[in-house]
Amino acid sequence: MSNSRTPPPTFPPHLNPQILDRRPSATLTINERSTRLAQAGRKIYRFGFGQSPFPVPAPVIAALQANAAQKDYLPVRGLPALREAVADFHRRRDGLTATSDDVLIGPGSKELMFLAQLAYHAELVVPTPAWVSYAPQAEILGLPVQWLPTRKEDGWRLQPEVLAAHCQANPHQAHLLILNYPSNPTGLTLRADELQALAEVARQYRVVVLSDEIYGELHHTGAHISLARYYPEGTIISSGLSKWCGAGGWRLGTFVIPPSLDWLREAIAVVASETFSTVSAPIQHAAVTAFAGGAEIEHYLFQARRIIRALGSWISRQLQAAGVDVAAPEGGFYLFPDFTPQQAVLRAKGIENSLDFCERLLEETGVVLLPGTDFGRTSAELTCRLAYVDFDGARTLAAAEAIPDQEELSERWLREYCGSVLIGVETLCEWLR
Repeated sequence: MSNSRTPPPTFPPHLNPQILDRRPSATLTINERSTRLAQAGRKIYRFGFGQSPFPVPAPVIAALQANAAQKDYLPVRGLPALREAVADFHRRRDGLTATSDDVLIGPGSKELMFLAQLAYHAELVVPTPAWVSYAPQAEILGLPVQWLPTRKEDGWRLQPEVLAAHCQANPHQAHLLILNYPSNPTGLTLRADELQALAEVARQYRVVVLSDEIYGELHHTGAHISLARYYPEGTIISSGLSKWCGAGGWRLGTFVIPPSLDWLREAIAVVASETFSTVSAPIQHAAVTAFAGGAEIEHYLFQARRIIRALGSWISRQLQAAGVDVAAPEGGFYLFPDFTPQQAVLRAKGIENSLDFCERLLEETGVVLLPGTDFGRTSAELTCRLAYVDFDGARTLAAAEAIPDQEELSERWLREYCGSVLIGVETLCEWLR
């Protein structure tokens, strides 16, 4: 008998044409690359991946521990008690008339967004810059994507006349508009008058709006306003536990879909029943405690906000002093600096676009940024995203307790407890000079 092995059969790569030549998510890719570089001994300043640095609040962890034995399949739409808690959360926070019937629970809001696009066969309308996965999801599904321009002078905010002009030019097209605020990648948000103006246009043209408010609870002054206040009949509110509750790895997202869109809610639930079936039972039971809130969670949010507010403000001032065009953030933990004022210096280094910029910066300094092209900006533009979460969130929360609530956190305090972020920003600024 021969010991030689028969070569394995080869299979022709019959891939779905919608995913040919696609790259993995830019944010996940940079996180893995940063980890590999750090493990290889490089000093890396991890400003590429936007994961909350803060621990899950203690009451929510206790609830997970208490429900670890929950093992049964839960309803596709979600645990009834959780759906009620989510509805009550939005009644308290946003002044809505939501009920548990309006709520869907999914394995992260990212998955729910994908199913919404699968169910609602419409053109995806995305203001740029935007989070890296909105457009790729539509493209994987073979749906059209329309990027709407914004201007730095307007704080990268979608202007109502831009939305109106697009709708007027495409009167027979169904539109699904994604609004994300506080914004990933800009750290800026939308104010009441801006939301009202966008709501008027959306109502006039019957635009369904997917309002991604995952960073809402991280508005730096706790003053987030939902678009659903002004356009309740056409707004889907997307949220979850990943950002404000520090539980990205738990993978729990929420949709609140109004009765006027019940046909879409039912369609998403049908697809969910044939795909993920249900979200992890222990996670759903624990999430009831998260959305129920209470004094301990409110205090946790207060401290998290003051830390990222102080840190984001310090970074923006340093970048501005180095000649970088950037606005102070208003929510979340991102900045979207424009290095165009340094174009002459960068060209002398052989840098012509944001991708070249990020590659050279990483190579020469260990500072990790993501290029603006990953967020829908042009290749010639010198914009990048900076996520300022490279610090020990548990340690900073504990240290902040020693500072009176009415005091702002000082640079000295930030240097002690968020030192890697400060050194990374100073390294970037020195490299520019």
